[in-house]
Amino acid sequence: MPGVARENYWFRRHEAAYAWIAHRFDLVGASIVDAGSGEGYGANILLQAGAGEVTALEYDESAAAHSRATYPGVTTIRINLDAMPLADARADVIVTMQVIEHLWDLPRFLGECRRVLRPGGLLVAATPNRLTFSPGVGRGQKPANPFHVEEFDADQIAGMLTSAGFADVELWGVHHGPGIREGVVQRQVDAMLADSWSPDLLNEVARVRVADFELRTERIDHCLDLIGVARRP
Repeated sequence: MPGVARENYWFRRHEAAYAWIAHRFDLVGASIVDAGSGEGYGANILLQAGAGEVTALEYDESAAAHSRATYPGVTTIRINLDAMPLADARADVIVTMQVIEHLWDLPRFLGECRRVLRPGGLLVAATPNRLTFSPGVGRGQKPANPFHVEEFDADQIAGMLTSAGFADVELWGVHHGPGIREGVVQRQVDAMLADSWSPDLLNEVARVRVADFELRTERIDHCLDLIGVARRP
């Protein structure tokens, strides 16, 4: 969430992906769905990029209520992503950020995305890269994060998007830029587990900005987060 000092690194990392979408794709006038929108800041970034309308879908009741109150330009609907209450071929773009690792029935969700997208519409899905987020955990194994059903590598993302009927699949990765010190993730994990944050770590986390992250296609297996981009034929 924005505005929480200890979460600033993670917030900026996620914000960087939304900002990349807003700059890379022409969203002016587009009908956008943010599936699994959390407290709504990402949906608002897309709205500010010129979208014609942004519909935020969120299951958590308190997050959905916060989104409605904080981002009135975004239409927020509380629903289960297994069945989107949206018409066929309605959306130009569906964005789903840090969501698919939480879902029990991912094929059904991707089928819903394909249904709701118009022909030629764009799906953008971000998720932690298992190879760096949970090193040593194999495909299909339960991740260490208790809130994740499964975590994925790049080949899995490409395969599942293709299997769901999407085309023109591209994979991008979120990487640390030179402004972020090595080991910052593990130091935060250790601090959270011990509930003890040093002033130096707090200052380091507070300084992280969107510009400290880079998105590129090179060294995809070494990225922090994977972003799959695909079109509905």
